[in-house]
Amino acid sequence: MRTIDLRPGPDGHAAPVTDVSFRPDGSRLATSSYDGTVLVWDVSGPAAPRPLTRLHHRRLVNAVRWNPVHPDLLATASADKTVAVWRIPDAPRLPSGPDGSGAEDTAGASAPVLLTVLARHTDDVNAVAWMPDGHRLICVSEDGRATLWDTRTGAFAGEAGTHAAHCMMVSVSAQGLVATVGEDGMIAVGDPDRPGHTVRRHCPASVEGCAWSHSGTTLAITRDDGVAELLAPDLTVRRTVTVARTAARAVAWAEDDSLFAVGAYDGCLHVFDAEGRRLHRVRDARMWPRSVALARGRVAVGSFWNGPHLLDLATATPLAEPTAPNHGPNAMAFLNGELLVGCDSGTVLAFDPESPEGPEGAEDTGDTGGTGGTAGTVPEVRLLPVSDSPVLSLAADGGQFYAGTYAGNVHRCNAEGELLAVTDPLGAPVPSLCRTGDTLVAGTYNGALVALDPVSLAETGRGEPHDGSVKSLVPFGEGFASAATDRTVALGGLYDRTVLWEHGNLVNSVATLGERAVATASRDHTVQLGLLERTAGGNSWEVVRRATLLGPDESVKCVALLGDPESPVVLAGSYDFGLYRWRTDEEGTGLRSGRLVEEFRQGVSCMLPLDERRAAVAGWDGRVLIVELDTDGEVRVRRRFDLGALAGRARRDAWAVTG
Repeated sequence: MRTIDLRPGPDGHAAPVTDVSFRPDGSRLATSSYDGTVLVWDVSGPAAPRPLTRLHHRRLVNAVRWNPVHPDLLATASADKTVAVWRIPDAPRLPSGPDGSGAEDTAGASAPVLLTVLARHTDDVNAVAWMPDGHRLICVSEDGRATLWDTRTGAFAGEAGTHAAHCMMVSVSAQGLVATVGEDGMIAVGDPDRPGHTVRRHCPASVEGCAWSHSGTTLAITRDDGVAELLAPDLTVRRTVTVARTAARAVAWAEDDSLFAVGAYDGCLHVFDAEGRRLHRVRDARMWPRSVALARGRVAVGSFWNGPHLLDLATATPLAEPTAPNHGPNAMAFLNGELLVGCDSGTVLAFDPESPEGPEGAEDTGDTGGTGGTAGTVPEVRLLPVSDSPVLSLAADGGQFYAGTYAGNVHRCNAEGELLAVTDPLGAPVPSLCRTGDTLVAGTYNGALVALDPVSLAETGRGEPHDGSVKSLVPFGEGFASAATDRTVALGGLYDRTVLWEHGNLVNSVATLGERAVATASRDHTVQLGLLERTAGGNSWEVVRRATLLGPDESVKCVALLGDPESPVVLAGSYDFGLYRWRTDEEGTGLRSGRLVEEFRQGVSCMLPLDERRAAVAGWDGRVLIVELDTDGEVRVRRRFDLGALAGRARRDAWAVTG
């Protein structure tokens, strides 16, 4: 398993913050990140959080939880399929660099100590919760399992529950009741010491979060339809609260159980009293409220920037904010000879992908990787501040481009980045956009397909929805293809769509070539490739040939097609950091794995065909590659760019102009 190498700076994370957890006394805050690290912050002075210790996993870290009995113990859960238990000294110091594994070398008695690694998980670990005894830990993962572990020995202690889909969150009450929730809509409450006494309830939507009140008398759950429920231990409903029009994700209680806070995918923090009355609604486009923690009258919220947000719970006023943006790439488009890259920072970087190269180095390392091309001078670049919210999707048309954001807006900008129009919030983040005919189609986290007028951005209709987030849209014929977390890929117009095929897990991306080939990338570790023909009536399409291409043993994130539509070359990028290619003109019908073209330092984020033989490929390590299909059918890297260097060049140019 390759290890993330995002090289975070000393003052924060190099990627979005995935989880936040206060130590019980409120003086320390642990944050986890997509950069593969955990930071422990001194928040005794809440206006100036100070990073003390950095811990390392091999992959992104999903969750952090302090031990309720032993306040110096911290559990960290990762997509590397491990959970680590650390002893964190009260006054460590943060050094300049990592030692290559585990905690950074802080030297002496102040160094954190890795006590146990729970390493028999079969999938990404999403969340953890300590049992009241302070030595057993419940872990829940993408495979739907909830497992019990003895952290003193690292021994597996048994199954604590099973879900039919991803298990998203776990919470343990003061009395030892374990609550788990999942994408299957099930809530389960049981006592691992009393097998056979589990209570279950099914909801009409995926359940994203759960938290027991400190008294253990009420379980708060948050649902994908924007609803929070307060439940008794037997799962009878005490109160239903409408939080937002989009998914309610995280929930946490104040110590006296007088109020609870919910983070939702409308980008807001919502605070309610125990009766369900709304007290505060806080919006900051830098927030990523998939994680919320409360302690000592303060609220911590995750962020797309380099650190957490801290707020006063009583007034919802900010106490501390992250200090710097991250330019992780989420989407690309091609406009007037420039490559546009939409980033977590809400900016779009625009540069010529054919920029001449020179001795300075387009990458910060200057490493050419030995796969063709040379490092080059940082090209001319424009930094277009499209939104305060992360840009999740891009589409270009003529002399303008469209940007879909996490905040749920779609922006129309000219080539200079000037705002021409913007939608009202569409009710959920917008991870996909495409222009087809005289319509702009937006796909949302809620599964909606929203038709927009391409000039005014007024909503003109809503098509047949998916049952999950619409991750990817691309034009095809007079319509478009869509891929979603409901495992399906569909084709057609806004209102008349046909499912082409279904994967074994969520579908991350769809690509097309001509009016012939369609390919999809999935979390089931495969790429599906289909050749299509019009039906006899000419009003729809049918799959006449289909192949399954084996990816690496991790989720395949993005896909593109190059070459001849009858026998295309398939490119796919994976969470295992690899860019792979398959040649479909090769003989043989057996299961085939792709050839590794290039390795990134983090997962491959997105890719965009520039023409029939070239594509841009971006990774969450901030690199963008321009690859080309040679006449011999091989894919080779021609140019490399580093988004951090590009953003730095743009800032220096702006400073020079303003003096």
